[in-house]
Amino acid sequence: MKNFLSIADLTGDELDQLLDLGLRLKGEWRNGGNEPVLQGKNLALVFMKPSLRTRVSFEMAMVHLGGYAFYLGPDEVKLGSRESVPDVARVLSGYVDCIMARVFAHEHILQLAEYSSVPVINGLSDYSHPAQALADLLTIREEKGKLQGLTVAFVGDGNNVARSLLFGAMKTGMNFVMAAPEGYMLPEADLETARTMRLSERQTISQTNDPLAGVQGADVIYTDVWTSMGQEAETERRLKVFAPFQISEQLVSEARPDAIVMHCLPAHRGEEITDAVADGPHSVLFTQAENRMHAQKAILHKLLTNA
Repeated sequence: MKNFLSIADLTGDELDQLLDLGLRLKGEWRNGGNEPVLQGKNLALVFMKPSLRTRVSFEMAMVHLGGYAFYLGPDEVKLGSRESVPDVARVLSGYVDCIMARVFAHEHILQLAEYSSVPVINGLSDYSHPAQALADLLTIREEKGKLQGLTVAFVGDGNNVARSLLFGAMKTGMNFVMAAPEGYMLPEADLETARTMRLSERQTISQTNDPLAGVQGADVIYTDVWTSMGQEAETERRLKVFAPFQISEQLVSEARPDAIVMHCLPAHRGEEITDAVADGPHSVLFTQAENRMHAQKAILHKLLTNA
């Protein structure tokens, strides 16, 4: 594993190993702290989009493992405009041991990986959010004790988070349902790609315009904001279109009694999720947020120690 760019790039065994490692590192941290296996290692955090969880979780992951991370904001690098992506990759490769980038265009992540001589981690792109998906899978396994055979229902926009979760679900033996308005579902090409990743032909992938039908019997209900960064001009229209897809107590009652509710945050409370659900007994939102740090420890540990 030279880079961490997309869940689609990982084998099922590699994904399982990362989940095992993340849970082990979380247990060690809770029981006194992690070994400083990354002492002397440095991580550059390149941000074209701001984020609370991505920045803090990666910085603290490096701190817990004995390394050092530093932040480069949107105005400092201006990736692809002030300086070409290949040049940034080459320059940073001479300074640091690893690059994490949070970008708009997935092409920038691919270029960084192509021209960098050190590992590159995708902290988010318009196509994929693999660091989030790894934390999501870790959280589901921690809460449910397994992944294989579970059904996850993603309710909302067919975006980068939904795509990464779909790929992760297929590689770990889960079923996946997408509930979204017409025109906002995942493209059929993504579903076809995901089918090639299944552990078993018994695994199902489906899409529906009916949110109540989408969550029927689900073990996991997942949602995200209806308007992502870069889509602000569409906000008013999206609020109307997605209104029936709000995660409410009524919607949650259609899932399994022990279903968990997830959200990658930040949440627009009162829009895609109600306060009663976000703070209710089914919610694992803040365990999920903490697990970003432990999942990212696993990524960094694997890339920088190969152990």
